Amino acid sequence: MTQRPTVGILHPGSMGAAVAACARPGAERVLWCPAGRGAATLARAEQAGLEPVGVLGDLLAQADVVLSICPPAVAEDVARSVAAHRFAGVYVEANAIAPDRMRRIAELAGTTARAVVDGAVIGSPPVGGKGTRLYVSGPEDAVSLVTELFTGSAVATPVLGKEIGQASALKLAYSSYQKASRVLAAVAFGAARAHGVDDALLDVAGKRQGSYLVETGYIAKTAARAWRWGPELDEAADMLSGAGLPDEVLRAASQTLSRWEECKDLAELTPDEALDHLTRP
Repeated sequence: MTQRPTVGILHPGSMGAAVAACARPGAERVLWCPAGRGAATLARAEQAGLEPVGVLGDLLAQADVVLSICPPAVAEDVARSVAAHRFAGVYVEANAIAPDRMRRIAELAGTTARAVVDGAVIGSPPVGGKGTRLYVSGPEDAVSLVTELFTGSAVATPVLGKEIGQASALKLAYSSYQKASRVLAAVAFGAARAHGVDDALLDVAGKRQGSYLVETGYIAKTAARAWRWGPELDEAADMLSGAGLPDEVLRAASQTLSRWEECKDLAELTPDEALDHLTRP
């Protein structure tokens, strides 16, 4: 790349801010818009070294590449807002959404954008020595721009192909197993606790290598993330339905997660407190 691109990150949460920070060495500037954002988002953006721009229109006018990493429920609204400002660069849709929705967003954003890239972030936020993967698919030149942007950073960018929807399908195929398994583990442990056999369950699970049942600390993490995981599992269920596969398991897991609505981002929540919330209808 002869000239480093200017990058815009939309609504930087814990993952978005960390990914945007990894783009800084390969970018001319990394911008974000603080309008309407809360104190926690402001703190994350400052820590990540992102440059504030007053209004979204100014960010989109200056950015060559825009990264959308936000809750899946608002992904289309965000893309619609970007298209309304006639963004003309490369739009990277990196949310946990079904392939059909990804294609709708590509059509929507593509009315003004030079290209749309389908992205899927899998892994923990790339901070503290951790790495993550941003799988990408889409037009070759736009995909190359994204992979070059993150070269040498903690964000690896495996290329899946040229088809919009491939990266989204991979993300939800993985999520449908990983997140539903965490929900099932919590429910199983809750049932064992209700009958006073939770220690015995841990003993049984401990004899099975890699069982989520032994990671009781993750029950609280699952509760705190339920507000994000529920809509993601709904997207995964939509993908299964579209492929002619049964979606009832993921719908049920999403409904279970809705019982943890009051636990949003509660970092100090204990597993017992999370299970207490789970038993309330």
